[in-house]
Amino acid sequence: MREIVVKHRKALVLILVLIAISPIFGVILAGIVGYHEPLDIAAEMLGLNETTEEINWTPFLDYSVPGLPPELGYIASGLLGAFVVLLLGYLVIKLMK
Repeated sequence: MREIVVKHRKALVLILVLIAISPIFGVILAGIVGYHEPLDIAAEMLGLNETTEEINWTPFLDYSVPGLPPELGYIASGLLGAFVVLLLGYLVIKLMK
């Protein structure tokens, strides 16, 4: 595992930087410009009901973490998502060897 981290250090640093700045775009600027997800807009136009509040299978609804400010929730969600994807990739590599 260590050799992979050392070999891909620049990519990992880039991922961490992108995760760190993601709240700027996902929370701050989205609030300023009033951005709404296109699928949410289409569902509203079709009169479909929002069921995510009723059927919530994740503690990270809308990239937030209960008890944390939205900006920190975005970062925590990003770290968890990146970790899961990188772990799955690592496992696939190990299984193919």
